[in-house]
Amino acid sequence: MSVAFRQCVCGRVGPITASAPSGFVIGLIGDNGSGKRMLLDLAAGKAAPAEGEVAIAGEVEVHYHTLGQQDAGERARTALELETLRRKGGTAFVVSHELALMEWLADEVWWLDEGKLKAKGDPRQVADAYRRHVAAKMTAEARGSVRALPPAMRRGDGRAALLSLETLDASGELSSVWKAGEEARIRVRVRFEKAVEDPVIGILIRTRIGFEVYGTNTELERIALGPRAAGETMEIVFRFACQLCPHEYTVTAASHDKDGVWHDWVEDGVAVAVSDGRYTAGVARLVSMVETKLV
Repeated sequence: MSVAFRQCVCGRVGPITASAPSGFVIGLIGDNGSGKRMLLDLAAGKAAPAEGEVAIAGEVEVHYHTLGQQDAGERARTALELETLRRKGGTAFVVSHELALMEWLADEVWWLDEGKLKAKGDPRQVADAYRRHVAAKMTAEARGSVRALPPAMRRGDGRAALLSLETLDASGELSSVWKAGEEARIRVRVRFEKAVEDPVIGILIRTRIGFEVYGTNTELERIALGPRAAGETMEIVFRFACQLCPHEYTVTAASHDKDGVWHDWVEDGVAVAVSDGRYTAGVARLVSMVETKLV
């Protein structure tokens, strides 16, 4: 009971030569439009190749990416079904954008890229290679842009106005994606509408659900900004190593006095995503040194 693709071509897919052995769960990953759905249809016998052949022997099942949206109980039931199919010698193909799910369920992962089989093999190795591809693609596409949001809140006494709030990459270019492990920057421009004796400029990073993960300001960093006269404009750039896990984040910025009286506070003014070439869990991207020994 197996599925074998032999120089198979169908639409934009191919040529592909690969075998899914009996008792195997094959995880299919790739960008949208990479050919995953067509390969599933070929494996299930719902489509016929224009060139080459697909040899199907025995029971074949297909599962789609909606599995990633199911609760833990449904996932466990699906895992049990797949294990039963394995023991019967059947073959299953699972498609999902959730790479951790692929690593858990699949015996082998196939990465499709523009209809071609880019890589296949060990789930963790192929998934990590795809993560690096996604991180590079996200970074390239995000360069030169900032994802401004309608502020969740804006208030202050008006003695200063935040003119712009921008996220930048390690090279100093505007970017709506930070790469984990590299330098990230937040640039704030503020104009003082009235004289301010000793202003403080701060930033705050939150998760999409509002959890505060990092914040600092010029006072904490021991940078004196004042006194400032009415009409003056300043640019402040916060630079830090982006040790955050891949998620969506928001950035808040504010100008205020040392006693906390706000001049201008822009809540969740921009959104930024973090990409990474490896799997990490949680929010903080802590780098561990692991020691092992036999005892």
